[in-house]
Amino acid sequence: MAKKFDAVELLVKKGMITQDQVERAKQEVKRTGLTIENALERLGFITENDIANVKAQALGVPFMDLSSYIIDSALIKLVPEKLAKRFKAVPLFKIGSSLTVAMTDPKDIIALDELRKVSKMDNIEPVLASEKGIQRIFDSYYGVAGSIDEIVKSLDKDLGKDTVVARKDMLKEAAEEAPVIKLVNVMILEAVKDRASDIHIEPEEAILRVRYRIDGILHEVNTLPKKLHRAIASRIKILSQLDIAESRKPQDGRIRLRIEDRDLDIRVSTFPTIHGENIVMRLLDKSSVLLGLNDLGLAKNELVEFEKLIKRPNGIILVTGPTGCGKTTTLYAALTTINSMDKNIITIEDPVEYELPLIRQTSINPKAGITFANGLRSILRQDPDVIMVGEIRDKDTVEISIQAALTGHMVLSTLHTSDAPSALTRLVDMGVEPFLISSSIIGVVAQRLVRKICEKCKEKYAPSDVLLKDLGIQEKVSFYRGKGCNKCKNAGYSGRIGIYEFFEVHEDIKRLVNSKVSVDDVRKKAIELGMRTLRDDGLEKVKQGITTADEVLRVTEVEE
Repeated sequence: MAKKFDAVELLVKKGMITQDQVERAKQEVKRTGLTIENALERLGFITENDIANVKAQALGVPFMDLSSYIIDSALIKLVPEKLAKRFKAVPLFKIGSSLTVAMTDPKDIIALDELRKVSKMDNIEPVLASEKGIQRIFDSYYGVAGSIDEIVKSLDKDLGKDTVVARKDMLKEAAEEAPVIKLVNVMILEAVKDRASDIHIEPEEAILRVRYRIDGILHEVNTLPKKLHRAIASRIKILSQLDIAESRKPQDGRIRLRIEDRDLDIRVSTFPTIHGENIVMRLLDKSSVLLGLNDLGLAKNELVEFEKLIKRPNGIILVTGPTGCGKTTTLYAALTTINSMDKNIITIEDPVEYELPLIRQTSINPKAGITFANGLRSILRQDPDVIMVGEIRDKDTVEISIQAALTGHMVLSTLHTSDAPSALTRLVDMGVEPFLISSSIIGVVAQRLVRKICEKCKEKYAPSDVLLKDLGIQEKVSFYRGKGCNKCKNAGYSGRIGIYEFFEVHEDIKRLVNSKVSVDDVRKKAIELGMRTLRDDGLEKVKQGITTADEVLRVTEVEE
């Protein structure tokens, strides 16, 4: 370990504290018996993470802030509690046969040898963490059983009673109980392992229901005692910096966590109901969103045409579909494809879901006067080549987007319509002149997400004649389905893929739009020109054994 005053000297050299503050801290040392570092922290001159950070630099090891870190409980078992506390060391994540361990003294050779032996790993990669960070992991993970059911049993029987009005300090105290911290951590960790996009915490009269949305479908995963509701809600509010005493108004917040070696962004929404606050947490895994266009599921010929469109110098490309169908993912994939040092790409979103390198991104903020329309006006003064508008919601936004396209900019945006041809007539309904639409829109993609068949339990079967007739398939074909297994939790599905309806706005389509014909006429002409409908693309993926007929019918039967 570095000498006692090494960290202090480094802090002074870096200008993080002054020599006068060091002298004041020395007086505090004499008065209280604290270490110089703790005295500096107590006086408010630095934080414990400041000290740990400069120590890490002095020792030449990475620093890890554990204040928002979630660890797989299976990893905790690799280092027994007694050993972890002896060496002030906790496992963080495993890559192959290498285990990364956070320690207060990453140069302790004896500790590293012991950790290697007990964990049975070939290599221990030490990082430095503060003592408070290490203690937080001890409090949250050690000494408490691993499953949600076991954690619930360990909680005090009187915790979170709804029969009394809890004071703010009582709520905070309950939320910081180690079992409550552990319970919320495990809830989030299990959701990530199950590939959930959302966690729903739903209070009812006698129970607290927990559901995960996996591959677009909600699944109940647990029912907890109702008395835990206040403590769980308060813990989530503390993490997302919301008012723990306010339960009568909706609140929105954000949590940033690290789970193993991945960054997780969680959007938190609370909503008052007759049985208490309903909480929904949307999980955004930054490591999994940046798909390439090849990964989306577009057919080869459509992929080629779509790439040609997004590389054009100007025009508007729209991606349409309901909320949660992957429109933003498609736009991000397009931006990633055309992103380069010679292009200025700017986005305005609601909100920014994932940060993209080299791209200027901003969120709308109506309170500050930043709407899609106002933000877009300002973006046009930033010399952009490509603009992404999160959503076209009103006439102002679409008219400014059209102006941008007609003055040499590429604009990508989304619209809520049931299919691709409806996008053009929807803009007419919003009051936009048809000739402006036909002269600026160059392509439209409609999409839905369908669940993919689990590869582990996939089986072939012969569909019934009735099903083939419903699907409009004349020939005898074999379909596939998932039987259900441990990997997919008996759902038969694992993961999702898009089905698409893509068409380029050719001259024939432009003439129809200018003539103000019905959407049916536009759709008919688009099909004549080679557009495959959502149903057609879905059935092709059914024949390829990617998804099931039931899935395609589920997401297309209303629109077709």
